[in-house]
Amino acid sequence: MRQQLDAIYRAMAAHYGPTHWWPGETPFEIAVGAILTQNTAWTNVEKAIANLKRAHLLQPARMWQAPDDVLEQAVRPSGYFRQKSKRLKIFCHHLLRHYGGSIKRMAKRPMTTLRPELLALHGIGPETADDILLYACEKPVFVVDAYTKRMLARHGLIDDAAGYDVVQALFHDHLSRDVALFKEYHGLIVYIGKDFCRRQPRCDACPLRVFLHRAGPG
Repeated sequence: MRQQLDAIYRAMAAHYGPTHWWPGETPFEIAVGAILTQNTAWTNVEKAIANLKRAHLLQPARMWQAPDDVLEQAVRPSGYFRQKSKRLKIFCHHLLRHYGGSIKRMAKRPMTTLRPELLALHGIGPETADDILLYACEKPVFVVDAYTKRMLARHGLIDDAAGYDVVQALFHDHLSRDVALFKEYHGLIVYIGKDFCRRQPRCDACPLRVFLHRAGPG
């Protein structure tokens, strides 16, 4: 399995080069992006973040204190804007109350306690929590998204119904627990998912086509 995961990584890296994923100028911006990207494309998140920057709301205290309608309007391009506005405020309140608004201070907590802490916040599930842990807090945890599951299933490495923890364990058990590796591997999967491993796949042009273990995508 390690050889297969290594080979897939090398093929993606040879095709794309460094991805520098996740986009974001600060750890807080990265955390905000992780919450906003739920159930939407990243291009929509970029529009919402641009709105937040123009409104000078991309700081924990300012975001927490912003009127609901102002924050909702700023994040509207990301969809489900009322829900996401509430989730952002819950996250900001937690960050301000326990860490003085500092992601860096939060990141000093061990992952064994920080991950359950994030998961306890309303609206933050495993993928969002792990996005924050890996990209904002520099913790060695692999992020599993829909692209990851789709790619692995189509290559016969997991069952279609495999859960989040099972898929994550595949990477944790067979790759080095390295933050830079996990970031780049996930970033490459995002690129493959957007360009090739879509719901209607483009297997003929995909750099991973030589690794397919089935006659076609499932």
